[in-house]
Amino acid sequence: ITDLRMDHMDGIGLLKELQNRWPGLKVIILTAHGTIPDAVQATQMGAFGFLTKPVDKQELLDQVQKALRISGFGASDEDWRAEIVTRSSLMEEKLAQAHMVAGTDARVLITGESGTGKESLAQAIHRASPRRHKPFVAINCSAMAEDLLDSELFGHEKGSGSGATRTHRGLFMTADGGTLMLDEVGDMPMPLQVKLLRVLQENVIRPAGSPDAVPVNVRVISATHRDLQQLLSTEQFREDLYYRLNVVHIEMPPLNRRREDIPLLVAHFLAQIAKESGVRKIYAPEAVELLATADWPGNIRQLQNVVRQNVALSQTPIIPVELVQQSLGGGPGRLPSFDEARDEFTRSYLSQILQITGGNVSQAARLAKRNRTDFYKLLARHQLTPEEFKQR
Repeated sequence: ITDLRMDHMDGIGLLKELQNRWPGLKVIILTAHGTIPDAVQATQMGAFGFLTKPVDKQELLDQVQKALRISGFGASDEDWRAEIVTRSSLMEEKLAQAHMVAGTDARVLITGESGTGKESLAQAIHRASPRRHKPFVAINCSAMAEDLLDSELFGHEKGSGSGATRTHRGLFMTADGGTLMLDEVGDMPMPLQVKLLRVLQENVIRPAGSPDAVPVNVRVISATHRDLQQLLSTEQFREDLYYRLNVVHIEMPPLNRRREDIPLLVAHFLAQIAKESGVRKIYAPEAVELLATADWPGNIRQLQNVVRQNVALSQTPIIPVELVQQSLGGGPGRLPSFDEARDEFTRSYLSQILQITGGNVSQAARLAKRNRTDFYKLLARHQLTPEEFKQR
């Protein structure tokens, strides 16, 4: 926790030095000079929090507790969300929804683009549930042929088919008492959808070659990047199975809707790499800014890959912006039109103001030097709601 204004080194300079020595260290900056440029620069460089004086003690305590939780200090079975790195109000809403349902056995359907962290959320739900001391097992339904997926899920007896040289329990039995995540459930072949539906209705499985039904006690969390409603309309997904799986629906936001998390995720990945390999590197400020404003069609998974690539290829301790440009496709690509650039800047600017003010429209309007009516119109035009940014 540091002041922004100091005699010999300001908070931004200290942030750079701390990142160089201890990548991933969470830094909270305090200032009486709560200007937008200072806040933007600090957060783009990876500062965890930015609070204006006089500091509300509870707000500071909340920031410190969140930073410690993300850093893994005091992690335990009860620290259910320790693996999810975020300071986004939108993600906090998703986590609150996940925590609310975790204490029940309700099935959860998690949707969202590839790479948004659907499996991480499923693991968090499991860790927050009464089943947390039992297994969490995940399988990708799109990665296997139908017969192999059948065997992996439901098991088989020795001699039940070609290649069945030994008895295989299957993942429903492996996860008994715990949680089974069916990733990319939208790609499950129709015959297996029928078998899955029967398991969910009866809570028993019938391994291939076995005359007996085996009781199972498993919570099922499913996930997909596909539009299941569209699959229903084309009869590629069973409607009765859809309603069995979709008791509670959580949609994971793409990374471009939680851009405030990008510097935090970058610092997290740098710290991971330093811990794994001993290689400690940081990004130049302009490189972090480029990462924070880039398009990420592959979301968090793509960002992590770019960071690992940059660390491996950088010949200096400070990763230059040019290397990031190469990783993102050799440069900035097509120049946006004037209107596109203006809209992108305005939306980013409004998001930053709302993030700093915790979604307080009156404060945000004053900082932007706009009246409340005009400010609300700007928010509506750019599809932003203050509730997304309110502190929780």
